[in-house]
Amino acid sequence: MAQDDPIDEDRTYYDPDAVPNPTIWREKRRLADAMRRVIEHVVLSDAPQDELSIAADALERYADRLESHPKLVRVMGHPEAATSGDTAAFFDQSPIIGLANPLAPPLSIARSGDRTARATATFGSAYEGPPGHVHGGWVAAAFDEVLGYVQSLGGNPGMTGRLITHYRRPTPLHVELRFEAQLVREEGRKIFTEAQVYAGDTLTAEAEGLFISIPSERLEALATEAIQPEGR
Repeated sequence: MAQDDPIDEDRTYYDPDAVPNPTIWREKRRLADAMRRVIEHVVLSDAPQDELSIAADALERYADRLESHPKLVRVMGHPEAATSGDTAAFFDQSPIIGLANPLAPPLSIARSGDRTARATATFGSAYEGPPGHVHGGWVAAAFDEVLGYVQSLGGNPGMTGRLITHYRRPTPLHVELRFEAQLVREEGRKIFTEAQVYAGDTLTAEAEGLFISIPSERLEALATEAIQPEGR
């Protein structure tokens, strides 16, 4: 796939509206997007103390209001691509790609071939490490998510066993980044993957990921163990 080819929207790996109560989730995504804007402005703001106090008071009141409502007993869909085993699964709460998670940049991922994938993302000031550039931990986290998706294309998804990141040059903030990922080979339960991230034509980092396929019943057991009592 050429660099300028757009992500094929028909092959993106989940449909944001394919979920119970889609109108509620649309509002959760809108709220998360507004929170991302707040986070970005808090990081950069030089507002006076009075303005910051007004904002903090308002956010504290709304946090209390949200806290008064029931909580999900179990995460809807999957929190990450690596263990879903379903390229059309629902990932709105992922900390990397979740449209309803204000921590997520978020990344947008799609298949670009039978064993390849592409992702795009723009990291704002909240993700800064070196001046003007993305924190290396976030670069690695993005690689883990993209590689987790591409390894699942083999049909036997697993969990990260090893992730090696090679930082070639600083990765810039406020620029659309392009991740390219490949499922390289499978050896028994081991799944080998590679990925690269580009800012324009410039390669800024590469990664190698080893994933270990695990039985679906073990994944279900992990999900069951993670369930928290309602209201906690």
